[in-house]
Amino acid sequence: MTVLFGTSIPVGRADAVTTGAVTTGAGAGRTPAAAATQRPSEGSVHSWDLSTGVDGPGTRFVTFLAGCPLSCLYCHNPDTLRMRNGKRTAADAVIAQARKHTRFISASGGGATISGGEPLLQPVFAGELLHRMKNDLGLHTALDTSGFLGARATDALLRDVDLVLLDIKSWDRATYRKVTGRPLEPTLDFARRLADLGKEVHLRFVLVPGLTDARENVEGVADFAAALGNVSRVDVLPFHKLGESKWEALGMPFTLHDTPSPDAEQVAAAKAVFTARGLTAV
Repeated sequence: MTVLFGTSIPVGRADAVTTGAVTTGAGAGRTPAAAATQRPSEGSVHSWDLSTGVDGPGTRFVTFLAGCPLSCLYCHNPDTLRMRNGKRTAADAVIAQARKHTRFISASGGGATISGGEPLLQPVFAGELLHRMKNDLGLHTALDTSGFLGARATDALLRDVDLVLLDIKSWDRATYRKVTGRPLEPTLDFARRLADLGKEVHLRFVLVPGLTDARENVEGVADFAAALGNVSRVDVLPFHKLGESKWEALGMPFTLHDTPSPDAEQVAAAKAVFTARGLTAV
């Protein structure tokens, strides 16, 4: 999950319980085509919220799936990092919750967002939710992802996605690995695939002083985004420490404790790098 600021209204938040790993159901082990038609009925869900202005356009029904392959230093929801942190939940239950709010969501020009954790850690379950949100409820759909597991997203899954909220956490490879514990290339490969498909992308870049704010690093992300041709918006997200208490509660060291948030001038300078390349930066 990557949203770092905005208004979020809890709605029917699922209790986080230890359940162990959740299988992907009937579609497990099948070919992508078979998985697209034989969808699972359950997955590991951390919570759901109504959110305005931070998870895609309008008011969104956001489903946070549990589990993430990255270990981001600034993760503001470390309680979603393991699948066992979620609750085994039926897709029907998620859709029933979303259905309660469809009139309000539609009136706001909003939709449904599948987030995490990393939703593509449970690609078949995520695909089912996207399919039903779009086709059964008629909602605009968004997939919030780091892109690291983009190869798990079948073309069928992506057909049910109207917008991808894609994190590119650093252009410098060493910095990306320091921030996430993983390599950058799978995310870039996924971004190129989305461009080939003409899938709209809102790119997200977290500005961390002393870590991701080097001008050449920001320029690298901006050059890549501008070359794709499908990035309609760039969110330059200022690093904050609002999730630090969660790290402490989990007994995990928050190594960015002494890192300041960027000031308004630093954020404006980063946005200017993107706008200079013809991108809309907010």
